[in-house]
Amino acid sequence: MLERISGSLLDPDALYVSNAELFDSPSLRGLNLVMGFTGFADAGHVVKQITTELLDTLDSEPVAVFDADQLIDYRTRRPHVTFVEDHLQDYQAPKLALYRLVDGLGSPYLFLAGFEPDLQWERFARAVVRIVEHLDVNLVTWIHSIPMPVPHTRPVGVTVHGNRPELIEGISVWKPTVEVPAAVGHILELRLTEAGRNIVGYVIHVPHYLAEAEYPNAAVAGLEYLGAATSLMLPTDRLREAGREVGRQIAEQLEASEDVQQVVSRLETRYDEKAEGTVRRSLLADENDELPNADELGAAVEAYLAREEPRP
Repeated sequence: MLERISGSLLDPDALYVSNAELFDSPSLRGLNLVMGFTGFADAGHVVKQITTELLDTLDSEPVAVFDADQLIDYRTRRPHVTFVEDHLQDYQAPKLALYRLVDGLGSPYLFLAGFEPDLQWERFARAVVRIVEHLDVNLVTWIHSIPMPVPHTRPVGVTVHGNRPELIEGISVWKPTVEVPAAVGHILELRLTEAGRNIVGYVIHVPHYLAEAEYPNAAVAGLEYLGAATSLMLPTDRLREAGREVGRQIAEQLEASEDVQQVVSRLETRYDEKAEGTVRRSLLADENDELPNADELGAAVEAYLAREEPRP
């Protein structure tokens, strides 16, 4: 019997407080759920931008709020507070919540967003699985981003995974076997799959030289993939405009540096060579057309994580 027990034995329902009237409303049954967590390898600040865009531009209502004090390590990831002359204000408390949103066509859906938990992953996963089952969620989609050796002058790439073949096939053709540092989204995908729920994850590829800055084009691509999978009209206008401005800034920097031009040119050549004659072929292959092994890809992600300052 004990062999079947894994993860936290604490009550997962005690991790969050729900809006009881809304949580039990039939109107929330059978909706799609979008998830995004900040604090992991959010290259290009993709998840952060998507979260801001959805919560700032769409009508939203909290369905459940998770207890940050149980899930975050404050010493590792300190929240920010503003010191104004002689007093403190604007404490930015970490927040992780489930929202009900309405898209541009009036279709409701669920959005689970906020900081990635530092602690109690299994308990958190059990809580999310219970919520998904209670609300009988139709499809769970989640997104994160990683730095990749690709040029910004080519379409934003993506790797797709999950248990819905019709939403995966033809998007990322290569199916590599690699070992990478886990995120809480990975754990949720595993546990939701075990529970027999539909789930698809999208990994957006961000040019490695833009990974630590906001890259709106990658966020737009992420919203497009999420919208296509869930049949939702998600807002992208502000991000597209921001992307045009970032594009102008990048062009100015390229113009001022021959070294940077050469780097981008080499990436373009490699991209075009790998993309020629293929349909959405993965760009994970090396110059010998071989996929990187676990050590190579894992080391690349770990190196990025080591450079990145933790963010709430």
